[in-house]
This record gives sequence, C-alpha cells and structure tokens, in this order.
Amino acid sequence: MIEKLWAASRCFHTATDPDAETWVGAQATRILAGDALGAVTGIRAQADRLGLSADQRAAADRACHYLENNAAYLHYDKALAAGWPIASGIVEGAARHLMADRLDITGGRWSVPGAEAVVTLRALISNGDFPQYWTFHTHRERERLYLRPDQHNNELLA
Repeated sequence: MIEKLWAASRCFHTATDPDAETWVGAQATRILAGDALGAVTGIRAQADRLGLSADQRAAADRACHYLENNAAYLHYDKALAAGWPIASGIVEGAARHLMADRLDITGGRWSVPGAEAVVTLRALISNGDFPQYWTFHTHRERERLYLRPDQHNNELLA
C-alpha cells in the first residue's frame, strides 16, 4: 500500500519535494485510522482541483483503485486496537524469499514437515546462522548414532 501512495505522491510533488513525505504520511495515517475510502476521496479531489490529465494522475488513480478494491481488508485501526501485527513490504518480501521462491514451484508437492525443514534451513542460511547450526546438528547426530561406551552397561532387572 505504501508503495502505491509514494507513486501517487509523484502526481502532486516532485521527487525531491519534502512535502511528498508529509503527503504520504498524511494519507497513510488516514488509512491506518480506518478511513481508506476517505483517503481515496481526498486523493481524487486533489487531482481534480489541480486539473491533472489522465496521464498525470495515473499513479494516483491506481492507488485509489487499489484502496477501493481492498477496502474490506484495510481495517488497520481494528487490527492495531487488537494488538495484531501489520505486515510491511519488508515482512512480505522476507516471506516471499523464504517460502514462495522455493515452495511455489510448479508441480511441487510438500508435506508439512518437509516444507518446514526447507524453510528452516533457508532461514538459517539467510540469517548467517547455518555454520553454528550445522556444528550443533552434527554433534547431536553423532551422539544419537554412536553411543557412549558406558551406555552398553545395562543391568537386566526382570
């Protein structure tokens, strides 16, 4: 959503205009307060007041179209009041990197444990924690496969 607002801001402000940031902040605040359709009305009214042509206002119209189509899902005010997290583009990008890029292959079939294992390994590699994990894993695997000498001294009690 925020990317669409930034694109729309270019209809009203130059790329270096500090007022563009203020404009985006005001629209985002309105949407976060639960008034996405009010933001649409305001953006369209501003484009009309400035007499922008269809080409000049194309990005603003795309943002408005997105907000209208998704208004039923943009109840950020309720989500924030309930303490729910709101995913950002960064979070969505991370999920796409970890999961979709690997699990959404054509014809792929994944069990839940298999998919979880792949996602866990991708996360370890992406975070740079794989070397430490691999050391831990091989140590535990060695313990499981090769019993200590004292583990063979079992006394039969029955």
